[in-house]
Amino acid sequence: MRFTERVEARARSLGRSVAFPEGDDPRVAEAVAVLRRREVVRPVVVGGGSDALQRAVGMLTGGAVDGVVAGAVHASADVVRAGLKGVGLRPGVRTLSSSFFMEVGDFRGRGSEVLSFTDAAVVPNPGPRALVEIAGEAVRLRRRVVGDEPCVAFLSYSTRGSAGGRAVERVRRAAERFRESFPEVPADGELQADAALIPSVARGKAPGSASAGRANILVFPSLDAGNIAYKLVERLAGATALGPILQGLKFPLNDLSRGASARDIVHVAAITALMAGRDDS
Repeated sequence: MRFTERVEARARSLGRSVAFPEGDDPRVAEAVAVLRRREVVRPVVVGGGSDALQRAVGMLTGGAVDGVVAGAVHASADVVRAGLKGVGLRPGVRTLSSSFFMEVGDFRGRGSEVLSFTDAAVVPNPGPRALVEIAGEAVRLRRRVVGDEPCVAFLSYSTRGSAGGRAVERVRRAAERFRESFPEVPADGELQADAALIPSVARGKAPGSASAGRANILVFPSLDAGNIAYKLVERLAGATALGPILQGLKFPLNDLSRGASARDIVHVAAITALMAGRDDS
């Protein structure tokens, strides 16, 4: 069963309600029909108008719905702004960020996999503190949505001192701080992408690493790097890119690419349902 099918099945068992403030868009209308037919979530279509997103957010914070999916029409900046102003960050969180769930084919001999790319949509130039928080939120989100054990790699153009520079040092400091804050999560950095993902490369470049060669959460050093990487993997490798999934908010409000298909919207709605409810991680 593919990742998207597993997500839909798990969401179906929860009976969550998800609001859609862009019901006039044909893709959203098609997705709502699919969601109703498959009983993945209980879709709530909010009437059109310039304030539809604000009314959807009000329903979310008021408890009338469990989540909101927007962005097929609204710009990402508008969705993020609505999240920050209308929903707010969870206690202790200072940075709103995002993850993409990338369903990729077999590349290390264990079948298709789901990788988390973070952050590829929100934070342009995160410092060490922000990188730690972004990684921590990606861990929390992955546990809830994917349900496996997170393994984190902080990416750079250097692996364990093979190159220097301020950008490398920033990533290295973030990895050190993350290990102090989340000692239970395998993590390493700075790592080049091949060392993070490929076991044979990891053995040569980062022997004894806690996460090299088996990472499933890739923490990118900048928005440039993350956004370019996810689009390349999606277009050249044929990966399924689900997101951006916003992380750090009190309640689940998720963005869509304005190029999203009806199928994409169905998948993001299912992920939104899994993010809702009891905060157990």
